Amino acid sequence: MRLLSVSIGSCSIAFRSALRSRTRLVRVSDLLAIFGSAESDDEVLDEIAAWQPDRVTVLVQSLGADLGDDAIRERLARLLTAIERRTDAVVVGLAGDRSQLVGWRFDRELAPRLPLAA
Repeated sequence: MRLLSVSIGSCSIAFRSALRSRTRLVRVSDLLAIFGSAESDDEVLDEIAAWQPDRVTVLVQSLGADLGDDAIRERLARLLTAIERRTDAVVVGLAGDRSQLVGWRFDRELAPRLPLAA
């Protein structure tokens, strides 16, 4: 028990209080934001801003589109700028699919909701 109290004493105040009260820390440090169609961009941007992450990795899924396409690059640049302005987070981005990120660790993943079948 003495070892635990020494370890807790060297942690940040927010972390110590979360340990004592057994609550979760609200802030997310590393977030993956997956963007599909452009219609859902605002929804995902609002969710990102609500989490206030320290770092955001943006994945623009290119559904069969040419990855060298100017429209994809412009959209990615627009998204990176919007996220950085809303969150003050470090933002990186790529276009492609989720398989490019195999082995990467994220605290949370955000993606647009899929439409329900009628």
